[in-house]
Amino acid sequence: MRLTTSVSRRLLVLALLAGPSALAAQGTAADYARADGLRDRFKGLLLDAVDQAAWIDSTPRFWYRKTTKDGYAFVVVDAETREKRPAFDHARLAAALTPVAHRPLKGDALPFNAIRFADHERALLVTVDTTRMRCTLDDYRCVVAAPTEEEDDDPRGVGGGLYGARPVGDQSPRRSPDGKWEALVRNFNVYVRPAGDDAKGTFLSTDGTEDDAYALNTFAWSPDSKRLAAYRVRPGYQREVHYVQSSPEDQLQPKHSLRLYSKPGDVLDRGVPVIFDVAAKRETVVDDALFPNAYNVTALEWRRDGRALTFEYNQRGHQLYRVIEVDAATGRARAVIDERSPTFFEYSAKKYRFDLRGGKEVVWMSERDGWNHLYLYDGATGKVKRQITKGPWVVRGVDKVDTLTRQIWFHASGMDPQTDPYFVQYYKVGIDGGPATRVTEGDAMHGVAFSTDMKYYVDVWSRVDLPPTAELRRTSDRSLVMPVEHADASALLAAGWKPPEPFVAKGRDGKSDIWGVIIRPMRFDPSRKYPVVENIYAGPHGSFVPKTFGTQLGMQQIAELGFVVVQIDGMGTSNRSKAFHDVAWKNLADAGFPDRILWHKAVAAKYPYYDLTRGVGIYGTSAGGQSAMAALLFHPDFYKVAVAAAGSHDNRMDKIWWNEQWMGWPIGPEYAASSNVDNAWRLQGKLLLIVGEMDRNVDPSTTMQVVNALIKAKKTFDLLVIPGADHTSGGEYGDHKRWDFFVHDLLGVEPPDRNGVTERAAAGGS
Repeated sequence: MRLTTSVSRRLLVLALLAGPSALAAQGTAADYARADGLRDRFKGLLLDAVDQAAWIDSTPRFWYRKTTKDGYAFVVVDAETREKRPAFDHARLAAALTPVAHRPLKGDALPFNAIRFADHERALLVTVDTTRMRCTLDDYRCVVAAPTEEEDDDPRGVGGGLYGARPVGDQSPRRSPDGKWEALVRNFNVYVRPAGDDAKGTFLSTDGTEDDAYALNTFAWSPDSKRLAAYRVRPGYQREVHYVQSSPEDQLQPKHSLRLYSKPGDVLDRGVPVIFDVAAKRETVVDDALFPNAYNVTALEWRRDGRALTFEYNQRGHQLYRVIEVDAATGRARAVIDERSPTFFEYSAKKYRFDLRGGKEVVWMSERDGWNHLYLYDGATGKVKRQITKGPWVVRGVDKVDTLTRQIWFHASGMDPQTDPYFVQYYKVGIDGGPATRVTEGDAMHGVAFSTDMKYYVDVWSRVDLPPTAELRRTSDRSLVMPVEHADASALLAAGWKPPEPFVAKGRDGKSDIWGVIIRPMRFDPSRKYPVVENIYAGPHGSFVPKTFGTQLGMQQIAELGFVVVQIDGMGTSNRSKAFHDVAWKNLADAGFPDRILWHKAVAAKYPYYDLTRGVGIYGTSAGGQSAMAALLFHPDFYKVAVAAAGSHDNRMDKIWWNEQWMGWPIGPEYAASSNVDNAWRLQGKLLLIVGEMDRNVDPSTTMQVVNALIKAKKTFDLLVIPGADHTSGGEYGDHKRWDFFVHDLLGVEPPDRNGVTERAAAGGS
């Protein structure tokens, strides 16, 4: 050991006097210092890495953000002239935003990663913490952005549960397309008047009541201004979640607050569409036979010719989804598309619809053949005309439907069986048939931003072992217009960092490939034995193993303490086949554990240093917190130590939209079977629970109910409650507690005593 400072010499003397256990703690203290210092150590070592790019409205210019030696910089590029320039004066913007942030800001460390230009690029919209700001770029003055500049602030659908406060929306009158009429709600009913002339107004409805009122934010005028459609809404149960902020910054006494937050099984808003003939003052209530039990109905949208209007119906339970068209004259409803699934229809990520030729044709997304693909429907008959994409791979999203050339630009994964099935590539395909043509190049994860006119695209691509490249290309022939940036990771690699290793093993069915990554300590010694820690997030709404280049700082820090850290996508996660995904159906406790355990064993069979004899440690946040605790409840023979932060431990207690999608409706015994609360009595091993008392994502009472069940079952566990914290894994303090837990219970070493002798005291300071 080489000691270079008096502090190190004094610490060693103290350790020798204290005996062998103190020597181990001293080694651990050095590991902690190294882990804590990684953020600063890595800073500025990865240069010119682009994390995202976006086009500026309909111009030939785009912006992107890249890494610099001191932080980040935003850059604007003109695709026509190939000119690059700073997107704005970073130092001036930091100074202008400092009063809003209530802390000093630096130009290379601005507190946002995305920007939006406004007023022909003379202003900038950014979000600082939770405040949306508008900054003029001639004088760098920043004010709170007007509500009209907010994006997607008018949710006009009905139902779906309240996740946050009930939206009030814009209460100003809705003017007809011809400008002659204004519609508003008065005394719970629809009231129309000549524009600006209230004296000549009239009621179109009289059946609205306080408990069954017309909703202004659902009003939709027909293109010819002759008809008005609206939902009459009967409110559901408005569940409240209550909070006590124990330690507010601005007063001594605690604060109480509440929010509306629907949970599985709650009664939801019910909306019925009504069509009004303005001149005849006649209303037609649409028969709800095709949409009797809505989880949600979407906004009312008129066909361009005004002959009909459409909306989408998501039936409670998410096994039936319809696109419904209503004849404007008669109010008769018919199903244009009737999508059914014996498990779940993933409306949150795998739903896409594009109407062609005024609704005579519809492009629709479906997993009906076992893979997520695009279909062309006959809008008049409701029958499939053809399947546009097909094969054992997954459409991940649609970027554009070109109605003139009848081409669809989309991105997908898994088309090349020789590469990672999660790598996203971009393609185009004809609506009327023919094979898909690949647009992007390179065996990597791609992220493409197309210009509004589709003339150009920016392609940012990388792998966990390949630094990002950003290129500007011409869409017509995919030719390279200019290289934008190519990240330089040489300094990062020279500092000792090594990229994660992708690893593949077979899952429980003996056929499905299970993908994960392995992260080793920077000072890795293959002759040693390393206990294993797994970072888990098994939510069915996505896949989570990193596919792009990055330091994976959080996992690398844990590895530096003497562990091998891994992350795995087991069955039940998304972006593979429907069968792969359906494992999660009414079974969130599964969390892919049978696949994960087989994956771990396959790694151990290949690498002798991969030590499973002490049991595996596991940690996660939110849905990952639920899974981390579930590992000890349902697989205690394999997992021995768990840290569960902000866990959704009982799916009946969590937000409705996420949990009913996977666990079903009505509430069945599956909810209890997957509940960490109901199964708390099973606990074996070491468990640390972390929760923020102000968690607005997962009701913090969920964690406290687990605590209650564990106490009743006379189980031993640890609990960290963080005053004032929202949905969190604990911040820096939580990180250290997580490290301590694994170091103590997997390494068998006592963590550093942060309440004990400091380095300054050991060095003789005061």
